[in-house]
Amino acid sequence: MSTAGKPIRCRAAVGRAPGEPLVMEEIMVAPPMPREVRIRVICTSLCHTDLSIWKLKDPPGMFPRIFGHEAIGVVESVGEDVDEVTEGDTVIPIFVSECGECEDCRSKKSNLCSKLPFRVSPWMPRYDSSRFTDLNGEVIYHFMNVSSFSEYTVVDVANVAKIDPLVPPNRACLLSCAVGTGVGAAWKIANVKEGSTVAIFGLGSVGLAVAEGARLCGATRIIGVDVNPDKKEIGKKFGVTDFVNPGNCGDKPASQLINEMTGGGADYCFECIGVAPLVKEAYACCRNGWGKTVVIGVARPGSELGVNFQDVLDGGGKSIMGCVYGGIKAKSDIPILLKRYLDKELQLDEFVTHEIQFDEINKAFDLLIEGQCLRCVIWMNN
Repeated sequence: MSTAGKPIRCRAAVGRAPGEPLVMEEIMVAPPMPREVRIRVICTSLCHTDLSIWKLKDPPGMFPRIFGHEAIGVVESVGEDVDEVTEGDTVIPIFVSECGECEDCRSKKSNLCSKLPFRVSPWMPRYDSSRFTDLNGEVIYHFMNVSSFSEYTVVDVANVAKIDPLVPPNRACLLSCAVGTGVGAAWKIANVKEGSTVAIFGLGSVGLAVAEGARLCGATRIIGVDVNPDKKEIGKKFGVTDFVNPGNCGDKPASQLINEMTGGGADYCFECIGVAPLVKEAYACCRNGWGKTVVIGVARPGSELGVNFQDVLDGGGKSIMGCVYGGIKAKSDIPILLKRYLDKELQLDEFVTHEIQFDEINKAFDLLIEGQCLRCVIWMNN
C-alpha cells in the first residue's frame, strides 16, 4: 500500500535531554508539505556539530530533538510543487539550502541562500513547523534541516541533491557535511592553486578533507597542525607532507615555526576546530601580500575573534574569510565530487573508520567523544 500522503510510523533515535544517550523509539512522520520531500534514510553518520548541539542546555539546544545531518536516502514521496525529484530517486539531504530562485543561489559567488538562510532551527525552513511527533502527540524538533537519525525524515526540496544511485551510500553520505566542507573549502573558497603551500590547523575529519581537497588542487606542500601525534601518519593518507605538533614547539608558537619552514608563511591557512586563538595563529602564518586564511571551525556561541589592527594593515592583500559548507552548491557540485570518487581521484573510503547498525547509535557518540573515529557510518536497516 502506498504511504504517500499518509503519516508514517517508524523508528528514530530521539535526543530527550542534553548530553544524555539517544532513546530509540517509534515516532510519527507527517507527509511532506508543498515544496518538501519525505525520504527513507539508508545510512547516516555522526558529525561534531551534532555532538556540540546535543550537549547544549540553552538554544540552539532544544529537546526533544532528532539529530543527524550527514545522510543519504531514497525519496518516498513528495509534496505539491516538487518537480526536480520524484519517488525512488536517490538523494543526499543538505543542511544548506539552495532554492535556485534568489540572487545568491543564481550567483556563482556564494552558496548561501537568502530566501532560506541557514540557521540551527528546530523547524522546517519554509513553514516553521515540525513533521515529527512521538506516539503521545508531542512535537519533536528538527535539526539543521535534515534530522537523519530517523528511518524517515522530511526535508525541503531546496535541501536535496539528486545523485547517481550507483555510488555506495556509505561513502556518498560523507559529502553532505564534513568531507564536502573540507574539500570545498580548498576547492571553492580558497581556490588553492597548483604548486602552493597549505597549512591546516586541526586534523579531524574536516581538516583531513581540506588536505584531500588541497591535494586534488595540486598543492605541493600541505602542513598539518595537531596536538595528537597519531594524526601525523593519518594525515599522510590525505596528502599531508609536514606535521607540526604545537606541544613540541618549545617556546615558539606553531605560527612562527610554519613561517620559518615556509620562508614567510603558507599561501593558504585553514582553521578547522573553532577556537579563536587558533584563527589568529593561522592568520599569523599566512603569507603577507596574497595569503588567504579560511575559518571553517564552529566556535562556541558568543565567541569573538580579535585581530590586531596593525597586523591587518601590514598583511597587505592577505585576507581572512568564513566558510559555510565549503562554498559548495550541493545540487551541481556533489555530482562532480562523486564522479571524482568513482574515477578514483577523490578519497572517501579512508574517512570511514567504523560502521554500525542503527540500534548501536550511541556507540557512535562514544567513539567520537573518545577520539577513536573519523567517520562512523550508521546503517538504518542493513
